[in-house]
Amino acid sequence: MRILVTGASGTLGSHVVRLLAAPHGPPGVEVHALSRAERPSADGVIWHRGDLATGEGIAGAAAGMDVIVHCASDARRPKGELSAARTLVEAARANGSPRLVYISIVGVDRIPFGYYQAKYAVERYIENGGLPYAVLRTTQFHDFPAMILEALAKVPGVLPVPAGLRVQPIDAGEVAARLVELALAPGAAGRAEDMGGPETFTFAELARSYLAATGRRRVLLPLRIPGRAMRGFRAGHNLAPGHVAGERTWREFLGRRK
Repeated sequence: MRILVTGASGTLGSHVVRLLAAPHGPPGVEVHALSRAERPSADGVIWHRGDLATGEGIAGAAAGMDVIVHCASDARRPKGELSAARTLVEAARANGSPRLVYISIVGVDRIPFGYYQAKYAVERYIENGGLPYAVLRTTQFHDFPAMILEALAKVPGVLPVPAGLRVQPIDAGEVAARLVELALAPGAAGRAEDMGGPETFTFAELARSYLAATGRRRVLLPLRIPGRAMRGFRAGHNLAPGHVAGERTWREFLGRRK
C-alpha cells in the first residue's frame, strides 16, 4: 500500500509520517510525503517536492498512490484551502482512484469564521469529488492555544483572554494515530466520528495553567470579542462533549514543553 501525506512537515503531518514509517509501524506500507521544500528520502520516507498552491509536482507525487492523507493547511491563507484541495483531487483522479483522508475541525459547519468556512467548503468538495474518502473532525490541538497564549503573554503585565470562550484541546499525536487507522481501513468511511480532547476549559483556565507552567506572572484581562464567529465559539460549537477520545491532557502537554 502506497500512502502519500500532504503537509508532511507540519504539526500533524509529521506525526502521521512518523507513525507510518516507524520500525514497528504498519507492515506493507510505502510512505510518501509531500513538502514544498526539497528533502532527501530517508528513514523509510520517500519525499516529493510539490506545491498545492501552484500545482507544481502534485501530479507526480499523487501518481500510483492508494491513499492520500491530506494534512496540508494554512490558517493564515484560508482562501487557498479549496483551490489546494481541487489541485490534489484532480491530480489524484488522473492517476487512479486513491482514497482521500481529510482532517477538519469540529464546528466548521456552525461557526462563521473564515478559516472554518474554508475547511467546510473543502469537506463538501471532497464529498462530491469522485474519490472514496474519510473526513475526520477534531477539536483544536494543544499546540494552537499554546501558540496563542505565547503571543498574548508578550504583552507586559497583563494577558488578554477572550471572555466566555471554552476549548477542548487534543493531542496532535493521538489525532495522527486516528488518521493512520482511517488510512489503513479498507473502503470509504465518509464522515468519521468526531474526536475531542479529554478535558474542557475556559480560556482563562488554560491561561492560568500556561502561566504557572512557564513561570510567568500576568493579570488576566477578560475581553468580550464581538462578532458572529465569536458568538459561535461562546455557544460551544467548537466542542465535542459527546466524543471525548483523547487521553493526553493539557497539563501533560505543558509538562512536555518544559
